Amino acid sequence: MEDVLQSPVQEVEAQRAVERARARRMSRSYKCRCGTHVFFRNTQCLHCARQLGFLPDDGQLVALESGPRPGTWTVPGRSEILKFCANRNSPAACNWMVYAANPRDLCIGCRLNRTIPNLDDPDNARYWARIEIAKRRLVAQLIALGLPVRSRLHDDPQQGLMFDFLRSPRGGPQVMTGHANGLITINVEEADDARREQIRYAMREPYRTLLGHFRHEVGHYYWDRLVWDTKWLEPFRQLFGDERASYAEALQRNYEQGPPADWAQSYISSYATMHPWEDWAETWAHYLHVVDSLSTARGFGLEPEDIEGDIVPFGGDALYAPDDPNAGRFLELLNGWMEMTMVLNELARSMGQPDFYPFVMSKPAVAKLQFVQMVVFQAHGNADL
Repeated sequence: MEDVLQSPVQEVEAQRAVERARARRMSRSYKCRCGTHVFFRNTQCLHCARQLGFLPDDGQLVALESGPRPGTWTVPGRSEILKFCANRNSPAACNWMVYAANPRDLCIGCRLNRTIPNLDDPDNARYWARIEIAKRRLVAQLIALGLPVRSRLHDDPQQGLMFDFLRSPRGGPQVMTGHANGLITINVEEADDARREQIRYAMREPYRTLLGHFRHEVGHYYWDRLVWDTKWLEPFRQLFGDERASYAEALQRNYEQGPPADWAQSYISSYATMHPWEDWAETWAHYLHVVDSLSTARGFGLEPEDIEGDIVPFGGDALYAPDDPNAGRFLELLNGWMEMTMVLNELARSMGQPDFYPFVMSKPAVAKLQFVQMVVFQAHGNADL
């Protein structure tokens, strides 16, 4: 019988291979074949004019060559024949690719859309373009994390995800951004920078972005998919609170009384204090912020250990599960993030801008972040994400 056990050297090499694959999937650093840096939203290399396409399965932006048939494309060194997403030439300017043999013309990201705004209005077209950029960033990260991403319209009518991008009519009613049973609604006016800043100021929020909205609302969706009626539900209630508490009463209390004065000692944001569902969604969004931002920095060669700055690192006493196999990696991620944001906040201040990451983490918030990571890793079915 063949011996399937690996030597220590083979185990180390296998782990390094896993880490390299993980870094490639999560990185946002791409180069065209001409050697020029290209970026996640690009459709063409500005140096050599090659067409670019994003491969969602690989998490890579690649330079394309003309395929064997009109309207098809290939990637040098690979056998797949591809086509552009049908929204490539729309205001969305989608740069994602679809297999040419696929009868569907929309990529996985665009198949999630149920409703888009009326594009006869130029403001709506501009808003939708910005919304799609943020949504593609979200979807690419979800796929890279190994989370289920399936269209409720086309792939999974019971548990899939879909989006409505709506604009409030003159005179109301106001479109509210939110989630309900796999449907995420986004008020497209959130893509208007001036309007969004007015709302942020009125609500005394330190941070409000389109991508932040997407990450928060999709957190509600994944709570339904990954926590509700699973082994995670009771641990969730112990850590975040009992979600069976009246949401309507919690909402009214939040808007009448505001958050507790000492909220920063236990929560990642003031909004997280409103209800256990919102605490989860805010924590989920911050986990995605940390993973994507730190992966992007590392993709460009910026490592936290290269930063000359001292922080007070979090230790095992801050964790929800200090004995979890990935506890050490989580602490490395989190403490690296603290070092990175120390510098990035100072860089923002050097430009007279608000802090890049205007939040302070407490030990209870760190425990919740680790809990989110454990749920994500379990959903992927592989602790070597």
